[in-house]
Amino acid sequence: MIKKIVILSIFLLSIASSIFAKELPDFTELAEKQGPSVVNISVTQVVQGNANPFGGLQDDEQFNELFRRFGLPVPGAPRGQAPQQDFKSQSLGSGFIISADGYILTNAHVINAADEVIVKLSDRREFKAKIIGSDRRTDVALLKIDASGLPKVSIGDPNQLKVGEWVAAIGSPFGLENTMTAGIVSAKGRALPQENFVPFIQTDVAINPGNSGGPLFNLKGEVVGINSQIYSRSGGSMGLSFAIPIDVAMDVSNQIKAGGKISRGWLGVSIQEITKDLAESFGMKNTNGALVAGVEKSGPADKSGLLAGDVILKFDNKMINASSDLPRAVGGIKPGRTVNVDVLRKGAMKTLSVTVGEAPNDKDEVNVSNKGNAKPEANRIGLVLNELTPQQKKKLNGKNGLLVVDAQGASAAAGVRRGDIVLGINNAEVSSVEQFAKTLAAIPNGKTVAVLISRGEGTLYVPIKLSDAK
Repeated sequence: MIKKIVILSIFLLSIASSIFAKELPDFTELAEKQGPSVVNISVTQVVQGNANPFGGLQDDEQFNELFRRFGLPVPGAPRGQAPQQDFKSQSLGSGFIISADGYILTNAHVINAADEVIVKLSDRREFKAKIIGSDRRTDVALLKIDASGLPKVSIGDPNQLKVGEWVAAIGSPFGLENTMTAGIVSAKGRALPQENFVPFIQTDVAINPGNSGGPLFNLKGEVVGINSQIYSRSGGSMGLSFAIPIDVAMDVSNQIKAGGKISRGWLGVSIQEITKDLAESFGMKNTNGALVAGVEKSGPADKSGLLAGDVILKFDNKMINASSDLPRAVGGIKPGRTVNVDVLRKGAMKTLSVTVGEAPNDKDEVNVSNKGNAKPEANRIGLVLNELTPQQKKKLNGKNGLLVVDAQGASAAAGVRRGDIVLGINNAEVSSVEQFAKTLAAIPNGKTVAVLISRGEGTLYVPIKLSDAK
């Protein structure tokens, strides 16, 4: 009897092993067929500065003390005016061939500020590449080498990807060419800070420095994304990798190739996610939509009547469930087209007609210098505020605001920082420190106030609970 049980167990284990073996993917064919279409990219940048073979070590006091004890000059120590010399800075990345006549896709950050770009093929041939164009907002760049008959990738459909599906990357991590790693799709449509134009594909594929710009393949051997970013505390892979969907990259590539310019829709607003606290401060029942934190003067949104504090729920009949949905919806609209925008304004629904503009390339930053201003006392929520100078107001297109000289207590805990500019509180504009304090005094403890601030190129609402204020 025992013998029969043992034989049966072995039989069942062999069946289970066979089933599991069939479930695991085989990447060998993918590596053989697609490996030659992946390239190594070497970037050289000429930098002017003081030649110093010790890099940043001159800032280490213990290192400096070692030289002093032996009576040697401290590296980097001033000896009059140090001569300026040109030296070369080099970096590595990856890319892949999208056409047999030498067009190559990579990341914009890989070739940023490059003086020379060298592309090395899997057969060891090297070519000097020409940068056809790049788009910082999507982190896509198009290169061209003078060659023909090259092996090219097949383009897949990232919209068909499913969470849990196997994917593989080929690239040059740490300069190790044609390295393949594999994993699964962890999430789709992921929005990252300051990267709202791209619905990233998140994977747990091992991506390391040097993989940037390389392809992400599905099991059919089709490129579904460009490996662009990782989340890491160590600088190496931690199983959190992000790829640009290939349809986004190809659209950018085709625009660069056709006219050397990227044209995308623009609304002229800054937005943010609606948290539970912000929903409470605005009297909302849920956190759906994109909260308009600021409206650029004379922009498309301003001309259509959109206001700071509006919550955009629909754009061109597309539901906006989260703030990250809006930039992609707007960016996909051809400039000049008029669309309907459904907004929630102070509890009431409104439909506005907006003519989408073309996204500008550059924006001026707000000057938050505080020279010459006295430092007043912190207010009820821990903010130390000052009136703006005429120059600072000019940077804000004449808008009123208050400079944050210091943030303490509840404000600091909520994320307000020195140098921010307070534009409003609970949908009311601010004109003076006294007016801000008066508005604040009328709000009872336990309530949440929404403070609108300007920071850098954008604006955002910061919810602060008065019960937390010290």
